[in-house]
Amino acid sequence: MKQRNVLSFIVPIVLLAVWQMVGSRPGMQAMLPSPLMVLTAWHEWIFGTAGLGLDAYQGTWLANVDYSARRVAVGFGLSIVVAIPLGLLIGWSRLTAVMIDPLVQMFRPIPITAWLPFSIAAFGITNMGSVSLIFLGGFFAIVVNATQGARDVDKNLVRAAKMMGAKPWTLLRRVILPAALPNIFTGMRLGLGISWTAVVAAEMVAVKSGLGYVLWDAYYIGRMDIVFADMASIGFMGFLSDRLIIWIEHRVLTWRLLQNH
Repeated sequence: MKQRNVLSFIVPIVLLAVWQMVGSRPGMQAMLPSPLMVLTAWHEWIFGTAGLGLDAYQGTWLANVDYSARRVAVGFGLSIVVAIPLGLLIGWSRLTAVMIDPLVQMFRPIPITAWLPFSIAAFGITNMGSVSLIFLGGFFAIVVNATQGARDVDKNLVRAAKMMGAKPWTLLRRVILPAALPNIFTGMRLGLGISWTAVVAAEMVAVKSGLGYVLWDAYYIGRMDIVFADMASIGFMGFLSDRLIIWIEHRVLTWRLLQNH
């Protein structure tokens, strides 16, 4: 195990070393700042005092992370509330599948960025515009996986529940939903990653705060060190939120972990 942990660090260390050598060459800082330059900029962005000095980003990291995280939480939360029940109904009810599933499959391939003009036209330069894009980013991944989870439910479980007198609502809540939860959590993890992509795209255009806005603004003025620090921040926040989903999954699906062991 210890050897495996050591080996897992070899590739990142080599990549950082190559990056440092390339980024330290004359003329490369404007395009590819070295890791040390990025870390220095990131440190000032996080721990600097806002409003002091010439660096406009100094001390603003936490505020921008908070803006982005709140938007993701609201948009992704709404996608969970809508997509899970709808996906279960599509997967379980033939009538719902015939009426709704073709629309889902038609709109699902449309990229999030393609919705940006509509979002701005409908909501303007507001939080609601970015939340709507985040909602779409999470919605399709969750609804498709919830649908598949409902369709894959063991028919013997359904027959047994019906023989015991379970009504349709009880059947959906007590049998279909628990059996579909592994697929639903997979959809939530995928949807959460897309939601972070959506918030960056939205903040570049539809709002004037958050990690996406800083990313575009820093690029516009040539602060590539902040651009790379911003990219690392987005990846870090995405990683933490994914770990949160996994933590919840392990506690909700305790029976599955015991079954695997």
